[in-house]
Amino acid sequence: MAGGTFTPGSDKVRAGLYMNFKAKALAGITVAERGTVVLPLLLGWGEVRKFTAIRKESDAYDLLGYDINSTEMSAVRETLKGAKEVLVYRLSDGVKATVTVAPLTATAKYSGTRGNNVSIVITTDVVQPTKKLVRTLLSGKVVDEQLAVNVVDLKPNAWVVWSGTGAIVASAGVSLATGSTAAVINGDYTDFLAAAEVQIFNTIAFPVADPTLKTSFVSYIQRLRDDEGKKIQGVVANHVGDYEGIINVTNGVILAGGQALDAVGAVPYVAGITAGASYVQSNTYRVYEGAVDANPRIKHSEIMTKLGAGEFLFFFDGKNVKVEQDINSLYSYTQDKNKRFSKNRVIRVLDAINNDLLSTFSESYVGKIDNDEDGQFVLKSGVNMYFQTLEDAGAITNFDPLTDFIIDAVKSIGDVVIATVGVQPVDSMEKFYFTVEVK
Repeated sequence: MAGGTFTPGSDKVRAGLYMNFKAKALAGITVAERGTVVLPLLLGWGEVRKFTAIRKESDAYDLLGYDINSTEMSAVRETLKGAKEVLVYRLSDGVKATVTVAPLTATAKYSGTRGNNVSIVITTDVVQPTKKLVRTLLSGKVVDEQLAVNVVDLKPNAWVVWSGTGAIVASAGVSLATGSTAAVINGDYTDFLAAAEVQIFNTIAFPVADPTLKTSFVSYIQRLRDDEGKKIQGVVANHVGDYEGIINVTNGVILAGGQALDAVGAVPYVAGITAGASYVQSNTYRVYEGAVDANPRIKHSEIMTKLGAGEFLFFFDGKNVKVEQDINSLYSYTQDKNKRFSKNRVIRVLDAINNDLLSTFSESYVGKIDNDEDGQFVLKSGVNMYFQTLEDAGAITNFDPLTDFIIDAVKSIGDVVIATVGVQPVDSMEKFYFTVEVK
């Protein structure tokens, strides 16, 4: 379904829902669940240029070939500290590792360097001496074993496919070799963004350092939010986005195991906690699980300046590493987008309203009800019930169904419905001021 912002008096070609949020009208039908992150990675295993859903730690090993605590899975592990699901996109291809124990040839299921850690051990089975026990090992761990006489009896497993003809012969152990992973080029990220456009998610992590790619990424997020009506947020490092749809991470953390994550390395974590936070949650002062220090630590005076520039920071309070403020990169405030638009909790509420209404209108309203008094009454009733759900949950406040959702009966003719909505999102307590008198 089409969506996005609109200019009063303009005509839209596609049927859809077009909404403008302004400061004075700040702010499903089902409330959608949050928690999905899209993450591009350079990997040595897995399906190429496709999305692999990782929902639990064991999925990393089973689907991407690495233990969740490995260096290769660092970004996935950090994302899962806040996200419910990570859609991992493998950016580049490579060459599949292979080895031959004549007449049997084992070829890695996927291209990449990880295939070089696969080995094959073939022994005569002690119970059935006429058969061979063929074991597949990954870094010395048995991941598959089969009994067979001939090559054609073997079935492909999660790590290798077999080829050849004839009787299998014993081997003390051979490793697959010549597997390689191609370097990532800018075009791979362009392909990733195009592929991500049709996925359903809340946040995109974009852990890259190239300034040109980051500029293109910001334009991509702006297009999805403003032109396509897809209200998602993007997370980058060290890039002045000055836009509510972009979170700009500018420092990192030191993990308990000693691994140092810079701002780029912290992008997946921020994307995870952003996607996983509901519209009634703020990540301000959230403790970074598994971190022991900020990288680098930032002085108070510098923090004040950086917050004013829309930077997302971590600080160490002497015991824990925490998020300084749950803000996005917007800092040039206007009448239409004031300071509240820099708060990610507020944006989550507004984005939820957009996405929930867009989804429900597509399924239940557009093309299905008449644009007359009765149909408009049905629409108004559904929207008011939705906003009441948000108010009951603590996402918005002071909603008046009589005055805060009004359909313009004069302008709502033909296939067009014009309505005004006033919504006040609830923000979290972040600043406390006390007057202390000592006698």
